Amino acid sequence: MSMFCFQCQETMKNTGCTIKGVCGKEENLAQLQDLLIYTLKGISIYSTKAWNAGIENDEINKFIVDSLFMTITNANFDKSRFTEQIKKGIELREKIKNDLEKAGTKLNEPELHDSAKWKANTVEECEVKAASIGVLSTQNEDIRSLKEMLIYGIKGISAYAEHARNLGYEDKNIYKFLQEGLAATTNDKISAEELVALIMECGKNGVNVMALLDKANTTTYGNPEITKVNIGVRNNPGILISGHDLKDIDELLQQTDGTGVDVYTHSEMLPANYYPAFKKYKHFVGNYGNAWWKQREEIESFNGPVLFTSNCLVPPLDNAKYKDRVYTTGIVGFEGFKHIAERKNGKQKDFSGIIAHAKKCKPPVEIEKGEIIGGFAHAQVFALADKVVDAVKSGAIKKFIVMAGCDGRMKSREYYTEFANKLPKDTVILTAGCAKFRYNKLQLGDIGGIPRVLDAGQCNDSYSLAIIALKLKEIFKLNDINELPIVYNIAWYEQKAVLVLLALLYLGVKNIHLGPTLPGFLSPNIAKVLIEKFGIGGITNVDEDLKMFLN
Repeated sequence: MSMFCFQCQETMKNTGCTIKGVCGKEENLAQLQDLLIYTLKGISIYSTKAWNAGIENDEINKFIVDSLFMTITNANFDKSRFTEQIKKGIELREKIKNDLEKAGTKLNEPELHDSAKWKANTVEECEVKAASIGVLSTQNEDIRSLKEMLIYGIKGISAYAEHARNLGYEDKNIYKFLQEGLAATTNDKISAEELVALIMECGKNGVNVMALLDKANTTTYGNPEITKVNIGVRNNPGILISGHDLKDIDELLQQTDGTGVDVYTHSEMLPANYYPAFKKYKHFVGNYGNAWWKQREEIESFNGPVLFTSNCLVPPLDNAKYKDRVYTTGIVGFEGFKHIAERKNGKQKDFSGIIAHAKKCKPPVEIEKGEIIGGFAHAQVFALADKVVDAVKSGAIKKFIVMAGCDGRMKSREYYTEFANKLPKDTVILTAGCAKFRYNKLQLGDIGGIPRVLDAGQCNDSYSLAIIALKLKEIFKLNDINELPIVYNIAWYEQKAVLVLLALLYLGVKNIHLGPTLPGFLSPNIAKVLIEKFGIGGITNVDEDLKMFLN
């Protein structure tokens, strides 16, 4: 088998992509991503030992976070970037090994889980060794399932840690856990019980890293506030910015100010419109288009250049006319696209090239008009707490439906639009992530001035939804978060959603329903455990599921 990948919801037949990824990932790229993960595991064997010896290497911390983030679905399709990253990883592994030896720390092979197996000195050696220790080389499918769940949760942590670090916020304990978790997956003798414990620890670190990123975003840019976001266009050339990195849009807005170039958000960058710090820019027009998977046609009609700041890139078709208008930055990459380099010496990224490009382009073609409302992160909802509590007590609000998560291409995801449309008018949807594009433009009305769709923001802002639930538990003096009138019907797609799920399980939330399918990486036995212990379930059809959720 030339490749095997089942890390996202759209994996072929919900079992695994074996020829080419549904995401567009070619087999040689899939192999390079496997090689990079393999390299990270080898580094982590040594770096975990170093942590325990009191030796920390910040270059390794950053390298592991960035490398994990690169392997998330739809983040990076540039084979040369992966090859360079693997080479750098081998150098860092040798460096940390030498640091250990200089400190007089002897390497105990059994303790290090046969580290020689994970050592390769060239990309070619990595290829040979990785072929024998890929996902399917773990014979026990339950252990394989648990190891992959842990790795995908770790990938989710890395994404949020990277955004927080860009704003100057770090938690060394998170770096330490990432490396301990990766090292643990190299242990052929690890038990299912030990892996379950690590997965719950991953959930704990997921809560911590989302709290860290929330602090980074709100301290830097203010608390999101209720905002009506324009979805029309103006008659100026524009730049479309997608992804999740708020520092990138901050610097882009600063550098485009006064240039005559407008800035629009796309997909997961929509919540940038909710932050007070960005509202001062008159050329920050609003949001253009929908979720990530519609970008091919929407980039075409936008006319101006597009900047990808994190995962959400869809490889363009061979005949796409917009290829020369796409720019990537950070961990994002695609062969042939222009890449904007990292910050150096404390200076901003240089967006002058994309700005000059935008000035030569026509204004965007308007594809819709109107406004969408958002900005209901925890601070804003707490400000409305009395109103919300009164509505619950009076019976005006009977249920909150958490419909956070991801959107995707599958026709089965029309389920979520139908579900939102058929919800009774005494229910409120709590959302975060790009799943909201299935229903955030529906005219669902409000309940006593409270909109029936409360958008907390990006996928990491699922933290806000958890904090809101915990606050309501406190207000209503309940013993268990599951006693609240809140149900969970969540759409998932990639590894950050896996991390959000683990975070919710760590917080004690039960009876979460995932769709359109349960993860393909869950073995039947592991799926059964999740169902029995946590009440995890799937979806069926809208009418039957409404009966179940509203009982």
